[in-house]
Amino acid sequence: MAQNDIRYLTPINIEIKKEKYCRFKKSGMKFVDYKDANFLLKLVNEQGKILPRRITGTSQKFQGRVNKAIKRARHIAVLPYVGDMLR
Repeated sequence: MAQNDIRYLTPINIEIKKEKYCRFKKSGMKFVDYKDANFLLKLVNEQGKILPRRITGTSQKFQGRVNKAIKRARHIAVLPYVGDMLR
């Protein structure tokens, strides 16, 4: 066999990424309610950290509002600051 005849055992994967979108713009929400704990839990990981924009796909404007809402909810004890396996 020549040097150019390299064969791969597995096919080359072509990843198709899903289109990211802002769930707030799509649903037409104007503000993020800090008293809705069930909705805010979707934007927090298992340890209680706020998920970044690159993972959720939230726009910059609404990410700031989400951060503020989660911090307010933590302050009035609707959400925990630190959670051991929240979900």
